Amino acid sequence: MPSSEPSSDSRARHRAALAAAVAAFTGVHPAAAAPVPNVTPDPKPSVPTTTAPAALPELAARGYARPDVLVTTAWLAEHLDDPDLRVLEADEDVLLYHGGHVPGAQKLDWHADLNDPVVRDYVDRDAFQALLRRLGVDEDTTVVLYGDKNNWWATYAFWVFRLFRFPEERLRLVDGGRAKWEAEGRPLTSAVVRREPSQYLAPARDDAPVRAFRDAVREHARLGGQLVDVRSPDEFAGRTTHLAAYPQEGVLRGGHIPGARSVPWARAANADGTFKSAAELRAIYEGEAGLRADEAVVTYCRIGERSSHTWFALTYLLGYPDVRNYDGSWTEWGNGVGLPIETGDRRAAGEGG
Repeated sequence: MPSSEPSSDSRARHRAALAAAVAAFTGVHPAAAAPVPNVTPDPKPSVPTTTAPAALPELAARGYARPDVLVTTAWLAEHLDDPDLRVLEADEDVLLYHGGHVPGAQKLDWHADLNDPVVRDYVDRDAFQALLRRLGVDEDTTVVLYGDKNNWWATYAFWVFRLFRFPEERLRLVDGGRAKWEAEGRPLTSAVVRREPSQYLAPARDDAPVRAFRDAVREHARLGGQLVDVRSPDEFAGRTTHLAAYPQEGVLRGGHIPGARSVPWARAANADGTFKSAAELRAIYEGEAGLRADEAVVTYCRIGERSSHTWFALTYLLGYPDVRNYDGSWTEWGNGVGLPIETGDRRAAGEGG
């Protein structure tokens, strides 16, 4: 029976495999990535603005590694008029914003604003820069994200912002999202805000720290690396190829990547949409699924949106240092020629390794 304590060399190989495939995809070695000419390599030094709290006490009390990336609905209600704050709503239902939204919030359309219209990829640096300029975001702005479905798409937007190295210190997620705001009877408006355009200079996109690609995932799986499948148990087992009540997105095979552990994404959230405490999250991801914080982790779902929620929980709430989201996910893997799959519930949460 193999040892449950992988060597440091094994862990290093897992990390190197992920980084190597990113380099192969982009043509740039992660350590040698150069900024776009005439573009500031990074925004201003990553320091919190006066708007963004270091960490709210009620969130810090939950034991998170980075409680500062979350704000409460109460905090947001008190800071809606802050001039250096931009509130962005990112929903699965892209029409939801128009029926009412947090006062002052602007719409962030995950499909039209963040995804390239031709290539199966995210927007490039110029498009992201134009987006943030239109939203009135500059180097002194704190961006607060929220949305429907337990912040499912808001964490996806957070992840895309990190592809462009938008500083973590100026990114916030509203704990509980839209559902909690509404449940508390807080105001909604249909008024659409137009911000004064900024002159924001976006750095070159850097996928390496937070994104995984197919070849890297294949090598990671071959080496026995940690994979978290955040889809429903039926999707994981191969009994269905898509989430109930959602469209089939063209996947030919059902199942999961060999060696993956099944931990449905929504298990990280409470009934009101807020995140569970760090102790509760560790009980799920470590106690049940057997994850280790000192090994690289790859999360995946169908197209990378549900898995961004788990990426956020592992990275910021539990402090895992090396988590990458595989956005190709099952729509790519399930159709990939020569890519192996497994079926059945063998690695469902609770069975560990």
